[in-house]
Amino acid sequence: GWVHVGFLLPYAAAGLLLIVRHTRELDILALGEESSHYLGVAVSRVRLELLLGASLLTAGAVSVSGVIGFVGLVVPHLMRLLAGPSHGRLLVLSALCGSLTLLWADVAARLILPGGQELPAGVVTALVGGPFFFYLLKTRQSRGIW
Repeated sequence: GWVHVGFLLPYAAAGLLLIVRHTRELDILALGEESSHYLGVAVSRVRLELLLGASLLTAGAVSVSGVIGFVGLVVPHLMRLLAGPSHGRLLVLSALCGSLTLLWADVAARLILPGGQELPAGVVTALVGGPFFFYLLKTRQSRGIW
């Protein structure tokens, strides 16, 4: 209910402000640490602030909704194909498509079992996201990215 929104709002606002503030630096950090430093990015400070922002968002979301991790792992990788190198676009697309993915997972979880029984949405996201994430790891590993 709205109590959860009130609890989550300060964490989400602070986390989003920290991350959105650094979308330009995120694009530059993709060039590498040394190049970013030469282009004027305070790498250590930016990384620390991004970690803090991501931690605030994650802690707030998990405390309200529970662990539905594969949405956060898989959707941004898919959205990167659409967004390209821009972290600003990636952030918006990931948020929109992540919420739509979770909505459809919840609808599927309510319809899978007969008699009004319901699966947790996290089970559906894990069933879909787990194999995809494993595929993603294997293809990147075979290309020598990790």
